[in-house]
Amino acid sequence: DLDECAASPCKDDQYCLNTDGSFSCKACDASCAGCSGEGSEKCKACASGYVKEDGKCTDTDECNLPEKVCMKENQDCVNTSGSYKCVCSEGFEDKDGTCFQT
Repeated sequence: DLDECAASPCKDDQYCLNTDGSFSCKACDASCAGCSGEGSEKCKACASGYVKEDGKCTDTDECNLPEKVCMKENQDCVNTSGSYKCVCSEGFEDKDGTCFQT
């Protein structure tokens, strides 16, 4: 079997899987910016919103950072995978980007 993966035939956000007589390109984990194999522990670098922790790329909880990310009044931060979103606090609703009491 020829190792087609030695020639790095896949895109930057994929890894090569050598098979008998062929190969396939598989998508890197969402936490990776380039990878050498499957999973968050095979990342070459971490994607934006992720940080390397114990050898793996793990989600950064932007809502627990020292500086607030949701600056508007009556707004709460909700952590998402690789990012965050700002939503109006309970009892408030968004009208044109401002949270008004309901």
